[in-house]
Amino acid sequence: MPVVIEKKKETGGERLFVPAERTKRRPEAIADRIKDYIRSEGLGPGDRLPQERDLIDTFKAAKGTVREAMKALETQGLVFTRSGPGGGAFVAKPSARHAMELLSTHFFFDQPSISDIYAMRKVLEPEVAALLAGRVTREELIALENTIRIYDHPPADLDEQYRQRVAELDFHSMLAQLCPNPLLGFVCGLMHNLLRELPAARAIYADPTSLSRETGLSFQYRLMAALKDGRSEDARVIAAEHMAFAESYMLERAAATK
Repeated sequence: MPVVIEKKKETGGERLFVPAERTKRRPEAIADRIKDYIRSEGLGPGDRLPQERDLIDTFKAAKGTVREAMKALETQGLVFTRSGPGGGAFVAKPSARHAMELLSTHFFFDQPSISDIYAMRKVLEPEVAALLAGRVTREELIALENTIRIYDHPPADLDEQYRQRVAELDFHSMLAQLCPNPLLGFVCGLMHNLLRELPAARAIYADPTSLSRETGLSFQYRLMAALKDGRSEDARVIAAEHMAFAESYMLERAAATK
């Protein structure tokens, strides 16, 4: 269900939730009931939903209202439609990438600062590292090392340098994806996506005077060793030091590139 944003008269800000005293619009309420139906019936990705006429009868709603509810669920990535013989509405599996794209759009006109993002990264990413210690498989370690190889050498040109800097974020996004706490991993991944899209960060990644690659590599190799050995507290400390260094570097370069 799309979140209804209401203006708060007393502050001029925006509500990011539907207040308890507010009655939901009819399409929103129906979208919620369709979600309840999917859960109660144990439907999974690819399963067919009832026909439109059946939904109209079930909810005693107008065709336009039901269609608006279904469109909202489709926008959320929970439903997809197929036309032609055998067509109809089906349950979809919402992807983390789609959810992050929607959330990133939320910040399109009011982007977080580098400090905002690193305030989150400094708190959360050490916990991801601690949780992963001793849980990363050999294949996952190889995948992490393959990512490091993209930037373990001096770049040939500015285009390669930019790709290397983004690949450094990919390393952390892989750790976030492996995190056994899916909510923690998702939020960390969102921080990485916001950095990828942040104009100030992109300017830093394209800066020819960038010199942080070697230090970042050192942190990441130390972190991988701690993960492999199951040293949870060491992994937390290394990740915390890495995030503190990265924040200091990014803020310094942001000031220099203004």
